[in-house]
Amino acid sequence: QVQVAESGGGSVRAGGSLRLSCAASEHTFSTKTLAWFRQAPGKEREFVAAISWRDGRTWYTDSVQDRFTISRDNAKNTVYLEMNTLSLEDSAVYYCNAAQTVATAASYGWSGLGAWGQGTLVPVSS
Repeated sequence: QVQVAESGGGSVRAGGSLRLSCAASEHTFSTKTLAWFRQAPGKEREFVAAISWRDGRTWYTDSVQDRFTISRDNAKNTVYLEMNTLSLEDSAVYYCNAAQTVATAASYGWSGLGAWGQGTLVPVSS
């Protein structure tokens, strides 16, 4: 069972920074790749970034590469998403979840493994 809790959202001006936190159970943190997803109003939920439980390898969607950094604190069972140079397009509810890649003949992407929580809201204003 995946157990995570997101926090750290809040209003921010375009160009600003924010750090989100994802506290996980010890089992989830130690055995699952953890990822951040986001969902903007009227849009589908999309993958943002992931970090491997095994070796700390990271993955990012193209639109946040070089602006966002995902990291993990093993002592706190917590994954962070450091978001810099935020833009209006980054406004969304951000969700943390265990995740895995899903590949078909036509596409490749990430899928959440656990139930979706309430997420944490990040509204970016101009």
